Amino acid sequence: MNHQEPDFVRTARLAYDAMAPYYDAHHPDTPGNRPLESALVGALADLVRAGPAPLADLGCGPGHVTARLQDLGVPVFGVDLSPRMVDLARRTHPGVRFHVGTMTALDLPPDTLGGIAALDVIDHVPQEHLPTAFDEFHRVLTPGGHALVAFRTGDDEHGRVAGGSGRETALDHHWHAPQTVADHLAKAGLSLRARMLLEPDAGEHRPRAFLLARKPGPLD
Repeated sequence: MNHQEPDFVRTARLAYDAMAPYYDAHHPDTPGNRPLESALVGALADLVRAGPAPLADLGCGPGHVTARLQDLGVPVFGVDLSPRMVDLARRTHPGVRFHVGTMTALDLPPDTLGGIAALDVIDHVPQEHLPTAFDEFHRVLTPGGHALVAFRTGDDEHGRVAGGSGRETALDHHWHAPQTVADHLAKAGLSLRARMLLEPDAGEHRPRAFLLARKPGPLD
């Protein structure tokens, strides 16, 4: 274990380890129930499938999106900071690869990934740590590789939200402005290709932004 990892990583790991046994009951397979989100995940699959490099689903949780991407014919693996969530994902989707890791310090060589899915994972990343995460995205993506980043939006706010796990857990949430995230992606050398803002579904309170960014290729 990296003893220099940021406090927010340790806090999130403890919370998701505690939530893992209850997670599926409170957080169903959302892309499967949301056609627009499913279409964006499918678009990422189309972009990555054209090349040989795999896709990493960062913050994969129980692995539903990872398994969906594999069903779409993409070489993919899931990464989550919580060992108990990784265990859950492996049990739920035994034919898919999952690993413990953090997106601020990916255990991957440079130019390894054809794509990255980071859906709702930067919700737990303070703004001052976004440059580290996006620098890692740029490092591990192959030239021409894409990253799809989804997050609940706000005016760069911070708060603590109950984990909804049936026990006393709480998570730090950071509600980033879409332009803030776009600016950090650009500073990391990732070019914004598309953005979408989805209004809240019933029971939700904040819109979700989807940003698709690309690491420039040799012909750019």
